[in-house]
Amino acid sequence: MIGIATTSFIAILAAAGLAIGLALQGSLANFAGGALILMFRPFKVGDVIEAQGISGKVAEIQIFNTVIKTPDNKVMIVPNGPISNGIITNYSKEATRRIDFVFGIGYGDDIAQARSVLEGLIAADERILSDPPSLVAVSELADSSVNFTVRVWVNSPDYGSVNFGMTEAVKLAFDRANISIPFPQSDVHIHQA
Repeated sequence: MIGIATTSFIAILAAAGLAIGLALQGSLANFAGGALILMFRPFKVGDVIEAQGISGKVAEIQIFNTVIKTPDNKVMIVPNGPISNGIITNYSKEATRRIDFVFGIGYGDDIAQARSVLEGLIAADERILSDPPSLVAVSELADSSVNFTVRVWVNSPDYGSVNFGMTEAVKLAFDRANISIPFPQSDVHIHQA
């Protein structure tokens, strides 16, 4: 009626629609991801999470992006599409967390004494919860050491301080008790012909 070939006009509109759709594909995926995050709430502002290989505290949840502040004070802006389709580890969701340690002693050291030292350190640290109970067990007879696995439960905010503090406390306590901590070493024998 207006003198334009409708087939050509519809083809141009379809091509333009396809181009616009492809251009907005990432943004639409991020918008949908943001909607899913806001709807299902796998994390909230203030939670410590790991997503898309980035760990840190959630500073903002925007409709297209999530802003994460890393422990070394970097601000990472992560698109919501990949976050909503990937694995999310939320370290803040539960009130308590378990810390797993492995401490090795020499084969010549007294296992019962080492166990007593470890149990004493656990009992002395009031940040370590008594329920669920802690575990101190010989878990491996390794190449150069007898390894103890120590599992303790702490309140989530205490995780970092107990993790670092216990490692230092064990080293100092083992030194006081003359319990050796083996380390890899090699003996070199030279034979002369």
